[in-house]
Amino acid sequence: MSSITFYGWDVDYDEDRHLRAEQEPKSGKRYTMYHGTKVQTARQIIQGGFCQSSDGMLGPGVYVSRNQKKAERYPLNSPFTDRVVLKLSVDCGKIKRIDKDNHPLQKTWHSHGYDTAWVPPNCGMKAVPSGLEEDCIWDPKRIKVVDIALSPNTAIHTELKQLLAQSQNQQGTAAASGTCRLCNWKLVPAHSTQTCWGCGDTICTLMTQHKCKHWG
Repeated sequence: MSSITFYGWDVDYDEDRHLRAEQEPKSGKRYTMYHGTKVQTARQIIQGGFCQSSDGMLGPGVYVSRNQKKAERYPLNSPFTDRVVLKLSVDCGKIKRIDKDNHPLQKTWHSHGYDTAWVPPNCGMKAVPSGLEEDCIWDPKRIKVVDIALSPNTAIHTELKQLLAQSQNQQGTAAASGTCRLCNWKLVPAHSTQTCWGCGDTICTLMTQHKCKHWG
């Protein structure tokens, strides 16, 4: 058996996180999405998380969209001075496509094992006259606020950013124990680290980059 010289690696993980709003999402992925709300509600969401709505076009859940322009329309009938768009990271789980009025699973998709309902853009549903894509997430815990995409003025934007930073710091300590310190991915049973046989550094095979010091 011939020997193999190991130098390291350099990897880019895309994970479909940046699919455009018109592209169909895949189950089991995490996506960047947006949610439009009032200023005071934005404060409450940042500090305490989302709450499931009692009902809606797709039934109970949290309504979001990968299209920021869609989120900017909400809350309906609220002035621009009271609108905030939160940028989110959403673990979609199992996704059900709802693409027509009176779809048999339009409000019962969760009871059939789905975590997210997705209304594609320009599908013709009367309840979505804008034609912009929409998503309903059943479990609020699948949603994490990562930034402030839009706010009415600099003062409110700064305040919300500070609240978000405080919240992230508080969550960081608790989350760190469940995250690999080398690759920053969530720890799962099959996740393991090892010693590089070249330089002796502790490595994880999911790290985006490792340059073996032994081989220069």
